[in-house]
Parts: sequence; structure tokens; C-alpha cells
Amino acid sequence: MTSFVSHVTVDCSDAYTLSEWWKPVLGYQDVPGDPNLPGHEECMIVDPDGKGVDVLFIEVPEVKTVKNRVHLDLRPRADLRDVEIERVKGLGATVVNDHRGIYGPGSGWVTFADPEGNEFCVLRSRAELATEPAGAEDVAADGSGSADGSNAAGPVDGAVAAGSADDAGAVSVAGAADQADA
Repeated sequence: MTSFVSHVTVDCSDAYTLSEWWKPVLGYQDVPGDPNLPGHEECMIVDPDGKGVDVLFIEVPEVKTVKNRVHLDLRPRADLRDVEIERVKGLGATVVNDHRGIYGPGSGWVTFADPEGNEFCVLRSRAELATEPAGAEDVAADGSGSADGSNAAGPVDGAVAAGSADDAGAVSVAGAADQADA
């Protein structure tokens, strides 16, 4: 038997406010029939199409003090990467690091922080990946991985992370140390 990712849990200081911030970023909504309200210590948001991984925000007393060991990689559903980057910035995300062009023109990603400092990345869209010439690769800093998703150590720009429940690649979860495209 194996397991699957039920949802991703984000520790935070204000579950309601952070869940409200993430809803327009992901195009998610509250669980039907169970709205999130101010003061709720746990707030879940879900993909209205039922394809993406649910995200649960839980209030904890500790504040974030170090880099995330797990983070979200976001792949635009329809727009190109740079359009999505501007949209996310417009929603209030803070740029942590811009890796666009790291492996040549059109490659790379941008790392952001949400209002509580939780890091996430915006990758290239599937449409952008489809325009690469056959055999083109985005190689990870450690030399592993390729754009065709053959990286056993972790996802690259072009692969959907193991455990992702989103067929469209909108949200994937990956260990930061193994990550090549984010």
C-alpha cells in the first residue's frame, strides 16, 4: 500500500488572514459548507475543480525563524510565468530571489514569500516548457535533473513533483534541497 498527499499544512500566526491571501493566488475557495471566518485557528482552502492539493492553515505560537524545508511550487494554469509573477507580486507577495535566466534565456523561476514569510516559487507554464527544443535541459545546481522530468532526486522545471495531486501542475510540493527549478 502507498499513501497520497491529502493536503499541505502551513503553520502561521493568523490562519484566516493567510488563507484569504492565498485564495486569489491559487484560485481556491473555502471548503463548501464550511467557511473560514476570522478567529478560526484552522482554515482550509480547496481547488474548486477538485484537482489541486488542499491547503490547511493552522495557527501556531511560534513565528517562522528559518528557511522553509518544504515549499509550494506554483505552475501557471493559463498565463506565462512572467505574467503570473506580476500577478502574484500585485497580490502582495515579496520577491526573495529571482532565478529567471539561470540556465539560459527563458529558464528559471522566482522565489517569493507570502505575508508571513512562507516561501513559494513560480515556475514556467506547461506551454512555455512545450516550446523548448527536443533535448533541452534545465540542469539543477547539483548537476541532476532535466526538463523531461527524469530527475530522481527531485523535480525540475518541467516535472511535476512526486505526490502532486494536480494534473495541471498548479501546485506541487518538493523538498527545497532536492529542488532544481525552485
